[in-house]
Amino acid sequence: MSHYRSNLRDIEFNLFEVLRVHEYLTEDLWPGVDRGTIDDILVEIERLATEDYAASYVDQDRIPLELVDGEVRLPESVKKSVRAFQEGGWSSLGLPVEMGGSPVPATVGWALSEMLLAANTTVQFYAGGALFARVLFEEGTESQKDLARLWVDRNWAGTMVLTEPDAGSDVGASTTKAIDQGDGTWHIEGVKRFITGGEHDAAENIVHLVLARPEGAGPGTKGLSLFAVPKVLVNPDGTLGRRNGVYATNLEKKMGLKGSTTCELTFGVDEPAVGYLVGDRHDGIRQMFRVIEYARMLIGTKAMGTLSTGYLNALDYAKTRVQGPDLAEATDKTASRVPIIAHPNVRRMLMMQKGWAEGLRALVLYTAWVQDQARLHPEDDTWERRNDLLLPLVKGYSSEKAYSLLATSLQVFGGSGYTQDYPIEQYIRDAKIDTIYEGTTGIQALDLFFRKIARDQGAALSAMAAEITQFVKGGADNDPLAAERETLGKALDDVQAHLGAMVGHLMRHLGGVRDEIYLVGLHATPLLESMAEVVVAWQLLRQAEVAVAKTGDDPFYQGKMESMRWVLAEIAPRVEARRRAAETEDGHLMRVPVEAF
Repeated sequence: MSHYRSNLRDIEFNLFEVLRVHEYLTEDLWPGVDRGTIDDILVEIERLATEDYAASYVDQDRIPLELVDGEVRLPESVKKSVRAFQEGGWSSLGLPVEMGGSPVPATVGWALSEMLLAANTTVQFYAGGALFARVLFEEGTESQKDLARLWVDRNWAGTMVLTEPDAGSDVGASTTKAIDQGDGTWHIEGVKRFITGGEHDAAENIVHLVLARPEGAGPGTKGLSLFAVPKVLVNPDGTLGRRNGVYATNLEKKMGLKGSTTCELTFGVDEPAVGYLVGDRHDGIRQMFRVIEYARMLIGTKAMGTLSTGYLNALDYAKTRVQGPDLAEATDKTASRVPIIAHPNVRRMLMMQKGWAEGLRALVLYTAWVQDQARLHPEDDTWERRNDLLLPLVKGYSSEKAYSLLATSLQVFGGSGYTQDYPIEQYIRDAKIDTIYEGTTGIQALDLFFRKIARDQGAALSAMAAEITQFVKGGADNDPLAAERETLGKALDDVQAHLGAMVGHLMRHLGGVRDEIYLVGLHATPLLESMAEVVVAWQLLRQAEVAVAKTGDDPFYQGKMESMRWVLAEIAPRVEARRRAAETEDGHLMRVPVEAF
């Protein structure tokens, strides 16, 4: 039986009843896509996830991988799952028509990604090389566009290559160098670390997108350029040539996602590692950020999807596991034993998971909806700004919240959850990386405050806050959600006050008070948490507007109301507490001597 439990009903509710994707489809952007097409794709991807992807989920965790002579052989079951994706023609879904692709709205694309990532992230990492090909196609020269088309057609894999052993998250400290050969090629020399999918045999070729510093270029991120470095060089006629000088020189032993190779890659030791400057222009960090931002959305989606299947596994168990009498009959030794879903504490844990799994899905798909609006209205930068604002919330908050609540999923199972009889222990191990991938939560929080709010002078945040305020005030007479709207409005006020305290610290720092900047750093992550919680609550209240009139027709809609109420009741005191902490912060922690830790 498949470990994966999808929530297709809630995905469809988000897409069609709340975001109403089918109403803004246009033939120019998404040719041939209508409501029926989307329904068919959702059903087929759910089948692919539940059957083909889930089939190798255990193998990818328990069959050890080894690096032998620079190569890694994957389990046959994992490669079979990858082939199921490729043979179904899914590699081209979401790509531009010019690449031979079939474009779909971002909302649909991320809904599909949720199911595939939650069913088997490892397989999706190996199968998802088209993302990297698209960056090369849209940023590259004409010949590189041809290479990108070939990449997709041949189902090659791809990687993003940034991190170095001594630089870590400080990408600007990169020392990998690029040497111009004067013939349109470059030789790349250096060592990179933590490269997902850096070596494997699920594809005949892997194209690495590598940040390197051309000889003579300046320091920091501005001196970096982006290079396409194939594992196997490609001949002018499209056939594969000789092996390039990039090799995996170490394979990390990890806590989770064990079947996904995480490699140290060494470039140009015994033979040149030939690379091609992407687009023939030195614009590496901007180009690579296209991949990074997509990856951040992907990791937030993965986290959300894993929490959802964790919750649904726990729900199934709670409905069938019979243990103990009803609490109201606990003193009656003859009372019948009941399914544990009848116990108050189990119900509390289940509703906590349900509320946040649905809330994080609402956050992810609302962000995808914003991306669709940016496509529909390219002349209005409001949507790009809002997407920039939301991405740290999707990546940072979803990853943290999902990981913490998967422990609650395990708790429903009791001791059985700690064993490999059920998938929860593997979910937890596989999910921890999400808080670290593509920038830790602390880095996401600093990015949110300094780049997405302060540098933007709060424009995107102010626009979204005004929209939430309008929503809060928008209830009709005798509005059944009036109390909940008021609670959301108060939470928004608390977030704005929290931000105001941090801006005050920043201004005093810029005015010459050096240590005031530490106070910003102490409360950046709490600000990210509060902002994400307010956006989640807003989206769940939007869903409640749809559900409130239908609660008598279908228990699903009653469940939507309960999810909203649970989340709103949870966030209100937390957001207020974080605001008070930010307002009263004196920076004492930064004066504690290191020896006291």
